[in-house]
Amino acid sequence: MPYLTTEKKATIFTTYGGKPTNTGSIEGQVALLTERINHISNHLKGNKKDFSSQRGLMMMVGNRKRLLTYLSKHDLTGYRALIEKLGLRK
Repeated sequence: MPYLTTEKKATIFTTYGGKPTNTGSIEGQVALLTERINHISNHLKGNKKDFSSQRGLMMMVGNRKRLLTYLSKHDLTGYRALIEKLGLRK
């Protein structure tokens, strides 16, 4: 059973992107990446030697960082609201 079903993706994009079909929104993509990063992080706590998942995790973190940098340059208030909503930076 996949951890991220289509209903879960639709709720993520509805919450952060506005509509379930708005999959191109930066906010929705960052929220989806955050969900995947949290899932893989929990997987790696129990499987410390899974290096391919570890590499995938680092690539996702870098991708999320690039998207957040883009968002901070183009929409600073939206960026601040999103990191507050997701609880990313302290």
